[in-house]
Amino acid sequence: MKIAFPVVENKGIDSDVHGHFGSAPFFVFVDLDTDSVETFENPDQDHQHGACNPMDALGGRRVDGVVVGGIGGGALKKLNNDGIVVYRAVEGTVGVNAGMIKAGNLPVFEPSQVCGHHHGVQIGDCAH
Repeated sequence: MKIAFPVVENKGIDSDVHGHFGSAPFFVFVDLDTDSVETFENPDQDHQHGACNPMDALGGRRVDGVVVGGIGGGALKKLNNDGIVVYRAVEGTVGVNAGMIKAGNLPVFEPSQVCGHHHGVQIGDCAH
């Protein structure tokens, strides 16, 4: 299972999960089956509010899931329509959240929890 994690600083598995999907400077990709880790810059980071293209942000890479602290309704819908599960991150690093997915303990993002703005980058700032 391949999972993408938006992050502010590129520290690989030790990166803190970012509070917003589209505005994250980097994404850390973790293959939960092989424990391989890859990081790359978000090419869609500077999109206009409400115009996030999730597949552009992911650099066209196919993933099974995304783990994030906050996400807009349009991006959530687009990812879900592409068969990508969006999980709601808990406080902590990519490694902590990856472990929670493996254990089946990370909740799925619900449409009622999406962000309607781009301020606040802490996990939980946008959940309603």
